[in-house]
Amino acid sequence: MNAALFATVCLIAACGLIYELVAGALASYLLGDSVTQFSTVIGTYLFAMGIGSWLSRFIVRGVVTRFVLIELLVGVIGGFSALILFLTFTWTDAFRPMLYGLVTVIGMLVGLEIPLLMRILRERFSFKDVVANVLTFDYAGALAASLLFPLLLVPRLGLVRSALLFGLVNVLVALWSTWLFRDVLPQRRTLQFMSIAAALVLGVGFWKGQDITTFAEEGLYADPVILAKDTRYQRIILTNWKDDLRLFLNGHLQFASRDEYRYHEALVHPGLAALPLAKRVLVLGGGDGLAVREILRYPQVEQVTLVDLDEGMTTLFSTHQRLTALNRDALNDARVRVINADAFVWLDENPAQFDFIVIDFPDPSNYHVGKLYTSAFYRLVRQHLTGDGFIAVQSTSPLFARQSFWSIVATLQGAGLRTYPYHVYVPSFGEWGFVIAGAVPYQVPHTLPDGLRFLRANTVSSMFEFPLDMSPVPAQPNRLNDQVLVRYYEQEWEAINR
Repeated sequence: MNAALFATVCLIAACGLIYELVAGALASYLLGDSVTQFSTVIGTYLFAMGIGSWLSRFIVRGVVTRFVLIELLVGVIGGFSALILFLTFTWTDAFRPMLYGLVTVIGMLVGLEIPLLMRILRERFSFKDVVANVLTFDYAGALAASLLFPLLLVPRLGLVRSALLFGLVNVLVALWSTWLFRDVLPQRRTLQFMSIAAALVLGVGFWKGQDITTFAEEGLYADPVILAKDTRYQRIILTNWKDDLRLFLNGHLQFASRDEYRYHEALVHPGLAALPLAKRVLVLGGGDGLAVREILRYPQVEQVTLVDLDEGMTTLFSTHQRLTALNRDALNDARVRVINADAFVWLDENPAQFDFIVIDFPDPSNYHVGKLYTSAFYRLVRQHLTGDGFIAVQSTSPLFARQSFWSIVATLQGAGLRTYPYHVYVPSFGEWGFVIAGAVPYQVPHTLPDGLRFLRANTVSSMFEFPLDMSPVPAQPNRLNDQVLVRYYEQEWEAINR
């Protein structure tokens, strides 16, 4: 009996933390800026828990009955929270009020749970044992949930089904409690019926959760969704219309197959074609293998090392038939070595040198990505560059995010590199910018590989010319302890979207 009681505490704690993590992750997926979203969600949740704990003092009679009812409410509301938020984001403009409303309600209910359970257990144990054991198992449950969430739940089940699963756990705790405390529950049959009904509803939701999520996401995208996948780090969406395949990461377009060749040819060839003796190439990011596809056009390249954080991304682009056709099976080429690791950590731990380094990260829309655009990161990259090598960096739009673009240039210069910024027009994105950087002067190449669809040798030099509306503006370098680039980026793109 005692073991069952403290297992209940552990499960309650795990469920409460899962709802908090789901809300924070979903907000960061849909709104961006993971630091802000997790910070505000966690702060609101903890404050709401405090309110719930304070309100528990007003529950005087029927403590066990109310504990069971609260478990049912937490299970149903928390279980369906991710689905409600997805549908709200798709079909209304009330996502933020719904997000913080749900977080507040769930937090208050979770805040009620432990004080009520401690009062119930006080009749069976001494006060010091109740406090010690409840807090011990509460923290243990929170640890288990925090490990399960990124390692197992999100990659295997996704956010919606993870929330529904733990909602079901809460409801089963309620049902279990009707048996544990059967001697003091006058309406035990009614509570059991309610628990079974709630479990059935959540079970149906879990069974159909992916279908409902796909339906909601189809409302977000202009084209039919053909693949939706949660990994430990992001949500991957593929859409398709006729011959146009589009990749979205956390709701942001990464490429459209109709014109991605413009982006990837511009990213790779102006730098690599200027290095006829380059043999070893490093790609940081670029888990779709499209930059690697362009690098493999050079017969002198003997080895390409791709470092991308997300194993789900590289696995998808090395196994999915339509995606391997797009990248020409680049990630399975014998010359390519794929490493799934944080680029910052990997560079710090590996001494290898490279003749050409491609940096193809998503835009610096949050501090987690922004660290990969800092002077500290570029100094680390420079240590892995051979003396006469070059770095090519995707650098967002010099037209729509002008200050952000020139901040990246200033950051590379602050890392002791010579910079050569340039831009191209990609229909899906508009004007897009890149920077070639190195320790030696750069010369525009006179020849390019055969088979390109966009670039010609006699037009490359024009890419380094900037019209007045994209010309340099004052911008601070991006540093690890003060990521001004993320603020520039957020302000500029918000201004565009108003």
